[in-house]
Amino acid sequence: MTGIDTPMQRIATTDDLSARGLERFDAIIDVRSPSEFAEDHLPGAINLPVLNDAERAQVGTHYTQVSVFEARRMGAAIAARNISLHIATALAGKGKTFKPLIYCWRGGMRSQSMATILAAVGWKTTLVDGGYRTWRRQVVAELDAKTPLPVILIDGQTGTAKTRLLHVLACRGEQTLDLEGLACHRGSVFGDFTDHPQPGQKAFETALWTHLRGLDPTRPVYVEAESRSVGRLRVPPRLWAAMQAAPRLEIRAPVSERARYLMTAYPDLPDDPAKLVTAIDGLRRFHAREVIEAWLALAGDRDWGALAAELVTAHYDPAYDRARKRAGETGSRSLLATDRLDDAALDALADRVIAATPAA
Repeated sequence: MTGIDTPMQRIATTDDLSARGLERFDAIIDVRSPSEFAEDHLPGAINLPVLNDAERAQVGTHYTQVSVFEARRMGAAIAARNISLHIATALAGKGKTFKPLIYCWRGGMRSQSMATILAAVGWKTTLVDGGYRTWRRQVVAELDAKTPLPVILIDGQTGTAKTRLLHVLACRGEQTLDLEGLACHRGSVFGDFTDHPQPGQKAFETALWTHLRGLDPTRPVYVEAESRSVGRLRVPPRLWAAMQAAPRLEIRAPVSERARYLMTAYPDLPDDPAKLVTAIDGLRRFHAREVIEAWLALAGDRDWGALAAELVTAHYDPAYDRARKRAGETGSRSLLATDRLDDAALDALADRVIAATPAA
């Protein structure tokens, strides 16, 4: 480090890597390959790879099959070119007070190479000691912690506008946790978003960790009642245990109104007949052939209201009842009935939810 006016620093503590700790940096730079970055990364990070995926594979092959020295020389040459390009492009407008945080997989050569050169420029450069693995261990440890979460479950059968109600509560300044939003999935066989694929499990947990750390533990957190899995993603143990023990506010609404609401909650399905047919076909293991064919016929006729009502009464309501019996919930349950699920009704329902929330 001789000759570098601004020495590199290293951080690895929980406070340093908290949301507030990260805010003190002007940029969080992930120097791993694009595929590593896509799997998961620190909140707000940008990806400036020292080696891209192909280059990383090339250097790794050389390391194991040819020569460690030659691989390092090859990697150094490639890294120098890439870092030079990043300085000339993504970092070109950064002034002399620029303070970046840099990390790679385990705080090794990739992040050290980038940090050394950026520090030589004169920027106050900080490394995550242990790299992404330090961050990941912290996320896992806190998601598995025994500290209780003040969860209040918004429960109810399919189509009772639970997610929309969460959004209304959030607009009122209440604390909410939208698992379906974080998981990019509406929690049913019809629930994936065509243009927004689900994140990986690690990225989901990072988003969840980030959200939870911003909540006040002395105030209730409203969460929609979900199964253990949201699409292909799993709810971490600490949160799942809190959900199982939480008080439940169960929304009740007529089938006709729930069917109407579902048509607004799933606007993408009528526009994608192939996706709808695939989803209905996915229910064949639960229902007789003639039932599936009847639903496919309704879809073919674009009779969305009748199809939604059929799915609610014949599939989702029985599935909800079965799930309740085997869930092992231990919290109290209060019923909140409503005849409508339009915006005015949900505003009124939000008032009732807040009033019915048990005192801490």
